[in-house]
Amino acid sequence: MIRLIIKIFFLLLSNLAAIWVAAYFVSGFNVSFNFYDFIKVVIIFTALNFLIKPIIKLILSPIIIITLGLGLILVNGAILYMLDFFSENITITGLTSLFYATLIIGAVNFIIHLFIKKFKS
Repeated sequence: MIRLIIKIFFLLLSNLAAIWVAAYFVSGFNVSFNFYDFIKVVIIFTALNFLIKPIIKLILSPIIIITLGLGLILVNGAILYMLDFFSENITITGLTSLFYATLIIGAVNFIIHLFIKKFKS
């Protein structure tokens, strides 16, 4: 139980950093920088990643396998699009903004998880 809480805490922190970086660098990816609104966006995004992303990955697993893992960009983009749908505090305008935000959020999460694994072992 404690491991699950720690995992969710690190997911929240990495998603907070990733969304902030994407909002800073990608024009057309706008997030309300009011503290409570931003935290709500991060919590919704983490919940989508934790609960819905495994189901979407399971459904799209043939596409992910055929594209040698590049289909995960499609999965991450779908999660970001759902976030835009569920939260009024985030606005994604255009497919290119969605694509670049997906790449940046994925890269930031990957780097943070590498550091966590390095310090864990």
